[in-house]
Amino acid sequence: MSDLMIVNAKIATMDRANPAASALTIRDGRFLAVGEESAVRAAAAPDADIIDAGGRRMIPGLIDSHMHVIRGGLNYNMELRWDGVPSLADAMAMLRRQVERTPSPQWVRVVGGFTEHQFAEKRLPRLDELNAAAPDTPVFILHLYDRALLNGAALRAVGYTRETPNPPGGEIVRDGAGNPTGLLLAQPNATILYATLAKGPKLPEDYQENSTRHFMRELNGLGVTGVIDAGGGFQNYPDDYAIIERLHRAGQLTLRISYNLFTQKPKAELADFAGWVGQVSPGTGDDTYRHNGAGEMLVYSAADFEDFRVARPDMPPTMEGDLEPVIRLLAEHRWPWRLHATYDETIGRALDVFEKVDADIPFNGLHWFFDHAETISQRNIDRVAALGGGIAVQHRMAYQGEYFVERYGARAAERTPPIRAMMDAGLKVGAGTDATRVASYNPWVSLSWLVTGRTVGDLAIYPAANRMDRDTALRLWTEANTWFSNESGKKGQIKAGQLADLAVLSDDYFAVPEAAIAHIRAVLTVLGGEVVHGEGDFAPRAPKLPPVMPDWSPVANFGGYHRADEPALSAALSSACGCANRCAVHGHDHAAALGAAVPAADINTFWGALGCGCWAV
Repeated sequence: MSDLMIVNAKIATMDRANPAASALTIRDGRFLAVGEESAVRAAAAPDADIIDAGGRRMIPGLIDSHMHVIRGGLNYNMELRWDGVPSLADAMAMLRRQVERTPSPQWVRVVGGFTEHQFAEKRLPRLDELNAAAPDTPVFILHLYDRALLNGAALRAVGYTRETPNPPGGEIVRDGAGNPTGLLLAQPNATILYATLAKGPKLPEDYQENSTRHFMRELNGLGVTGVIDAGGGFQNYPDDYAIIERLHRAGQLTLRISYNLFTQKPKAELADFAGWVGQVSPGTGDDTYRHNGAGEMLVYSAADFEDFRVARPDMPPTMEGDLEPVIRLLAEHRWPWRLHATYDETIGRALDVFEKVDADIPFNGLHWFFDHAETISQRNIDRVAALGGGIAVQHRMAYQGEYFVERYGARAAERTPPIRAMMDAGLKVGAGTDATRVASYNPWVSLSWLVTGRTVGDLAIYPAANRMDRDTALRLWTEANTWFSNESGKKGQIKAGQLADLAVLSDDYFAVPEAAIAHIRAVLTVLGGEVVHGEGDFAPRAPKLPPVMPDWSPVANFGGYHRADEPALSAALSSACGCANRCAVHGHDHAAALGAAVPAADINTFWGALGCGCWAV
């Protein structure tokens, strides 16, 4: 590879010794020189490939410390994303359009990434609206961890009838005659939601591979270059890792992925981990794909799902007895672990076990951490610090802060989670999304939440004392997250010697109004010195993806995260040609695109840049 030089940039390096720069050179996948253009040019080879950033803001590639990217990739092409859609009317128009395109026996699935609070109408669709929109095509809508909506066709497909019993921890809501209505509730266990979703058709392996590549590119388009995969329900190792490993062998990963192993067998968790410690070791792999340890599920008796619409669940009395042998096994084999824990009560009981094991098998720098920790107390923060642990926080409160306030009050929400207190105690703290089935995978929504303290429904929940300045928030998404994958000093900064991962942004994160942070994208994303995403002037540098498979995929029709700039571009097209033949979903002017305003030869480029394929129908 020839050297790659990027000049005329506003670089936030996250390197305190060299915090700002205007140019850099990359050689052999790592940053060679970072600084003023003259010095960078002097370090580069004469035949260096030069990119002019046009004065744009550049940051290190974003790292998500908690995402279900492997499972999400297998399903991305099947899912209609309501992430960022501003109204229920828009969302239902998308759903109706997708119903028209979806062949039998496939489903239309909206699986997380949104909340009713983001909609102007502040509500979810009614079941009668779903049945009217899709009388024959199964529709499944997952909302956070609390409920799923199924139309009549989906109920028939999964076989739920008046004779179907409620599973433990879940409810099939019924009408007066005892027939399922289509509403499923986590009470409080979300297993009923995921078990029902698992009954739907799966994509063939070649489609799953295509889906994973498109999902990675979607993340690249938001500036993400690294993910720590937290495992997930119905994500079995090694079977469900075959696609990601195939892409890794083919050199087609456009993200750096560190993966944790998540037990799938209640009452047999110890057997799972005992088998895995003989198969793989933490760190096995390379800088693109590597094993990271255990969790986020360690034992099922410790899983406290965060459905803030219902009372906090008490973990069973067997929790400590189930957890201790697993922690002993992991500590003996020096396996890092992560543990899903929402509530302080669960965290306290887990810490009792950790402290007991540490007294016998000292953790001594072992990188272990809690995920979520929304209601952790100061006492338990201090206990985590004493054991050398960390906490990975996610922006789940941005999607359900309204529910938390309704149940526990605004005062309690002010420190949920208490991020500033965690940092003040010296804990290792990193940020992520918990995508794709709860919050959205968009890192800029998380960064907006950290900075503004507001939910996606625009409810202010945090005082200044629990909000982050922009530099601190960005560090939680870059340099800080490398501790959670045991890669400190290897990536997360734009610094000579580190892996050359970066994003050039659509707007200056440090200068735009707070309300605009959530709408930032990457116009150029580089992984290890290679361009993996480009938009606008940088689009010709991006590697081409194969067409979305299958051709009826919602991704082919609508793309991924909702693009806030689409209405303005649509209006510009309409004004140029005056045609009223507009897309019912986005308002895009199809006839203008097909006519003089945008030549037919440029249609793929134009709509592809918008992330929308609705022109094709």
